Amino acid sequence: MAANTGQNAPDDDWLGKLEEETLEPDLPIIDPHHHLCVRGGYTYLMPELARDLASGHNIVSTVFAECHSMYRQGGPEAERSLGETEFVRGQAAMSASGGFGAARACEVMFGNIDMTLGEAIEPLVDRHLEASGGRFRGVRLSSGWDGDERIHNVAPRPGLLVDPSVKQAAALLARRGLMLDSWLYHPQLDEVAELADAFPDLTIVLNHVGTPILGGPFRGRTEEVFKDWRVRISRVAERSNVFVKLGALPIRMPGFEGDRSLPPGSVEVAEAWRPWIDTCIEAFGAERAMFESNFPVQKRWCSYQVCWNAFKRLAAGASEEEKRDLFAGAAARAYRMKDPNA
Repeated sequence: MAANTGQNAPDDDWLGKLEEETLEPDLPIIDPHHHLCVRGGYTYLMPELARDLASGHNIVSTVFAECHSMYRQGGPEAERSLGETEFVRGQAAMSASGGFGAARACEVMFGNIDMTLGEAIEPLVDRHLEASGGRFRGVRLSSGWDGDERIHNVAPRPGLLVDPSVKQAAALLARRGLMLDSWLYHPQLDEVAELADAFPDLTIVLNHVGTPILGGPFRGRTEEVFKDWRVRISRVAERSNVFVKLGALPIRMPGFEGDRSLPPGSVEVAEAWRPWIDTCIEAFGAERAMFESNFPVQKRWCSYQVCWNAFKRLAAGASEEEKRDLFAGAAARAYRMKDPNA
């Protein structure tokens, strides 16, 4: 998901009104999806991230998720995203200094490369690998598109994920041992299965449980959406080269009638997310499912501490081995990181 645009920016004072005891504080966590950005007067960089990472959970390391942050202003269009990779390397160096806590923030990253360039992306891949200082693990393609004008399209056209030129680029990523993060909407999930079948050696990480659309033309049709999404997500899960990220779901829908004076607590978050999260874990297995913070976007609705407490509530019935996978192991395998439980 794109980073916060500055509209409806997170309100730390509001979030701070709700404090909870940290659950299972010693459980090692790799946060596999967060952003860093400065937009619309809102800043979320290493100091802000460090404060969240120090909220009581044992965050060992993190994965930076591309968000069109700090692109170069000039030069060829295809090279401008190198600015983000260079920026992340600097933020990671700040974290590695030890001055921002023990967590290895931005230990690895995935960036943006124009996948419609096909095999011509290879020189760009090499430059991102160099610019990242070895942190670059792959590319995210945001291909969310819906024909209804009420839906915000993040892709210029439908079917981008399975476009022939994108498939050429995906083949190159697979040959280079890199992965692909995929962000799209739930009616498009069959495209993920198609790409996974075409390139079984390509690791694909599906963002945000497949992003079920619950607004616009789907408003008030949550049960119908869930049934359709569940069928599609189960088909995707049959592909062993696909992982799924668990998070970034709505907490309070427009019809919420409870107390809005306080932000949601972890019990409320867990209850709102349980049907979607449980379905994904059952379909993919804990070995291919990973909890994600999606900060600072998620910060509009709950604190970092509450977010991970909610995940721990959702995993309360899991075995110790399953917890190790959900909170660190799956991310370590997908992004070629050191597993803190190994």
